[in-house]
Amino acid sequence: MSEQKTVPTDADVQTFLEAAQPARRRQDGLALAEIFREVTGTDPVLWGPSLVGYGSYRYISPANPRTRGTWPRTGFSPRRAQLSLYGLKDLPEGAALLPQLGTYTEGAGCVYVKRLDDVDLDVLRQLIAIAWARGDDPEPS
Repeated sequence: MSEQKTVPTDADVQTFLEAAQPARRRQDGLALAEIFREVTGTDPVLWGPSLVGYGSYRYISPANPRTRGTWPRTGFSPRRAQLSLYGLKDLPEGAALLPQLGTYTEGAGCVYVKRLDDVDLDVLRQLIAIAWARGDDPEPS
């Protein structure tokens, strides 16, 4: 089994967010950090070089149960082109609520938002709360 590449680091999240470019992404990243902290009640940890994560859970790949690891319950990354939001659509409740978020696109494991102004922040808070409630993946039978 290969080593997981994205793992928690000791890097300072605030320093990372304050260095985000362009300025709009930095502003949105700092605002997201406050929203995620408000909803989860916990401080973030930088996973790898660019994922601001909250909490963690043990995952087991449904396609290959030998593929396992630890991943943030929810989080985000203020990437140059767009904001990447993690964990919001992983659970059925989140996937059902997602269409009410606003303007976004989807990737395999995340939701992409161009600007924080494009989303309903109340819906975002609900999606974060759903993701935060996630437990570890069950062992396959």
